[in-house]
Amino acid sequence: MDLLRHVLLVIHLLGFAALFGGLLVQGREPVKRVNSLMRDGAGTAFVAGLALVGVLQADDVPVDNAKIAVKSIIGLVILVLVMANVRKERIANGLWALLLLLTVANVCVAIFWSPAHS
Repeated sequence: MDLLRHVLLVIHLLGFAALFGGLLVQGREPVKRVNSLMRDGAGTAFVAGLALVGVLQADDVPVDNAKIAVKSIIGLVILVLVMANVRKERIANGLWALLLLLTVANVCVAIFWSPAHS
């Protein structure tokens, strides 16, 4: 299970990297749109993250359910926003900024939300 956990973590991180990269490449573009990197990255990161939690729980590794819930909600919001706009020729700059903010927020939750030390 350890190998599966590491493989899922790598896939999860690659999904994030695709989503983040897809957002960043449009930073200087006057017209923003949902690109394939954003679509595939958001889906990959979300599904791999859920699978990773499932493997952890199946292996009796304690997980912080509140943290997982927050990350899942943020990831689901990103995925819904991306998929709802994937066929549009352009998205508002505010939506692009929101997607970027939510993506960075999700990473911050992952890194800075650590279990309380007793």
